[in-house]
Amino acid sequence: MSSLRLLSVLALSLLCACSSMERAATWSSEAELLEVAEGIHRRVLTLDTHCDFRLTNFTEERNYTMELDSQVTLPKMEAGGLDVAWLIVYTGQGDLDEAGYARAHENAIAKFDAIHRLCSEYAPDRIGLARTSEEARSLAAEGKKVAMIGVENAYPVGLDLANIEDFYERGGRYMSLSHQGHSQFCDSNTGERDDVWLHGGLSDLGRRAIVEMNRLGMLIDLSHPSRAANLETLELSRAPVIASHSSARALNDVSRNLTDEELLRLRDNGGVVQTVAFQSYVNADKHAAWREVYNEARERIAASMGIEILSWSARGELPEAERVSYDDSMARLRRKLEPELDAIAAQAPPVNVADFVDHIDYMVELIGLEHVGISSDFDGGGGVQGWSDASETLAVTVELVRRGYSEGEIAQLWSGNLLRVLDEAQAVAREIQAEG
Repeated sequence: MSSLRLLSVLALSLLCACSSMERAATWSSEAELLEVAEGIHRRVLTLDTHCDFRLTNFTEERNYTMELDSQVTLPKMEAGGLDVAWLIVYTGQGDLDEAGYARAHENAIAKFDAIHRLCSEYAPDRIGLARTSEEARSLAAEGKKVAMIGVENAYPVGLDLANIEDFYERGGRYMSLSHQGHSQFCDSNTGERDDVWLHGGLSDLGRRAIVEMNRLGMLIDLSHPSRAANLETLELSRAPVIASHSSARALNDVSRNLTDEELLRLRDNGGVVQTVAFQSYVNADKHAAWREVYNEARERIAASMGIEILSWSARGELPEAERVSYDDSMARLRRKLEPELDAIAAQAPPVNVADFVDHIDYMVELIGLEHVGISSDFDGGGGVQGWSDASETLAVTVELVRRGYSEGEIAQLWSGNLLRVLDEAQAVAREIQAEG
């Protein structure tokens, strides 16, 4: 980054930090606060950078035009005023061999195709695919919801970097180099569990992938790689980067969150961290206490329904048809549990929207408002009390208004910062391509 750019970023960060420390909001009533928040929510472009999905929900018979048990659907986006959902081409980490790469690539292409079907076949009148900030804003101005595409885990790229350009042409606009496990490109944060590492950060292939992603204008996502890999990425990338779904490690010490060092380096890079509403990443101790009480009730009701609760890994090993059946049974179990949730919360309060916005506040103070955004990780484990699915998106805006954020600041947090970074990455790509 140039010295002039760095000074500008630091000055803006200082101004934002000062303004946030001076924030104070008083309301004569909750009704007044809600009225103000609803108006802001209607006017700003709301954008969530991380929404997972299941392929079984992207078929002619079952898709996002319908009211499904998933946390994101078009009806839920419309009810909650969520304008832009980044749908995620996710592939779990497998063996680093030819067969593993082939299976992963097939999965990734199937997910790209599913997103395209949603926008071109199932609901072209309600949602469109955007590849730029301009397209996202234009679709929203037409009254449509917007899909954008992120790639979680570069494992499906295999050893052929030409696949990165193919993913970009299919609409992918950010990609993480690893997920839960070390990839061919870099180490994962999961190495902290046993202090076993494959590369010590980035691999040579990972460094080449960063160059290629900069050339294309594809954002690099820091949300799953190791701290060493992230710091090296921040050193190498010519373009600003993102963390598509991460919170602050200083507030909750889990390896999926970013340290202050990473956050400060991300600020200096000009990037943005999309604060994630994932309970155990927001407040692990509070969530564990709630989970203990919740699990007791869940196991009791599951036994009465004849349902065996599987671990996440055991669920993943089921054949697809059995996995769909299992997911449906778990949805029935959740509905049966709903009447007991208040009693569970009275014993152990769950992680809520206020806890989530604490992370936004912390990172705004540390690195400046223009480097912070919002994500849910819906349908990938995300959601907090109050923002449990896309239909409750207004709750985040209400909490931001309660804490004294202005409409302009809320617009930046919801979409302005992320889209600014995308614009800058694509501008860097044009410069690189012009250099030949």
